[in-house]
Amino acid sequence: MATSEFKIDKTQDGALLALAGEWKLGSAIPAPDGVLAGAVVKGQRLAFETGNLGEWDSRLLVFLAKIFEVCRRDGIDVDDSGLPAGVRKLMHLASPENQRSGVTHGGARQPFLVRVADSALGQFKGFREVVDFIGAAMLAFLKMLRGKADFRRLDLIVTIQETGAQALPIVTLISLLVGMILAFVAAIQLKMFGAQIYVADVVGIGMVRVMGAIMTGIIMSGRTGAAFAAQLGTMQVNEEIDALETLGLSPVEFLVLPRMLALMVMMPLLCVYADLMGVLGGMIVGVGMLDLGVAEYYQQSKAAVHLTYFWIGLFHSFVFGILVAISGCLRGMQCERSASAVGYAATSAVVTGIVCIVVATLIITLSCQVLGI
Repeated sequence: MATSEFKIDKTQDGALLALAGEWKLGSAIPAPDGVLAGAVVKGQRLAFETGNLGEWDSRLLVFLAKIFEVCRRDGIDVDDSGLPAGVRKLMHLASPENQRSGVTHGGARQPFLVRVADSALGQFKGFREVVDFIGAAMLAFLKMLRGKADFRRLDLIVTIQETGAQALPIVTLISLLVGMILAFVAAIQLKMFGAQIYVADVVGIGMVRVMGAIMTGIIMSGRTGAAFAAQLGTMQVNEEIDALETLGLSPVEFLVLPRMLALMVMMPLLCVYADLMGVLGGMIVGVGMLDLGVAEYYQQSKAAVHLTYFWIGLFHSFVFGILVAISGCLRGMQCERSASAVGYAATSAVVTGIVCIVVATLIITLSCQVLGI
């Protein structure tokens, strides 16, 4: 039977635990009890040396977990930089700080200043997580452009179908109704001046330039962004994302990148379809309520809507697709490990997506105004 060996030596600031031999289930594993007795005390540091370590499996992890538990109990600092990278990652996943959370318990109310400090630290931590996630998504996108990203093409195709063809019914209904509402509102005022024909201008420019993209973005935020958050949140609860990290796969590349690419591709196409439905809704009101001819309405819309407005609307939709995908995936990856947290992640994804859409619309509109387009 292969043997497992360890040796502990005193150092200036604590102790050094050297591991050697094979640490597998079929090996003779030394008992962890009493390993640190007398070698290191509270306030000192325990380090590891694994230069002679052979093959290992979960038996080594069990031994180290008990060593770490003793160190936490006795107030001993642990320096795990000497352990293999795979061991460090698995020990981090098994640490108490990374276990299931999200279950709240009643307790004494914290002082006001403590709650303010916790809120400020939470906001700062959230901001860092957002920046880290956006950076990781950008790096994954660049790796995809070089053909080195790790994701399944089948997942991308399935996500494109879910975010594209399956979204057409709701996009059709909402866009048609929005076009009719715009036409009704414009008709009430324009009929006072006998300028009913300009209903086509209001509906065409409004839908093509901004409203088609905004309504499509809000629909996809409530439909697809929430779905992304729920899917990734459930994976977080079931520790499937931890499993991907343990296997050496990047969750951002494997899970986030296909969803982001799908929305980047499908949002402009859905926006064009929403523009068409909105103009059609305005035509229904113009022909049925204002006694305009179909050809007359078509010619007026054609004269009012310029190609520049069309490209501005497509740019809106492209940006909205990125924002909705990032919002949904970010909230899903931030989901805590409880069932209630999945619902909160889905709700937060919708709110975040809609807020981002409104802010982005303001920025793009002001930029177009400054540029004179």
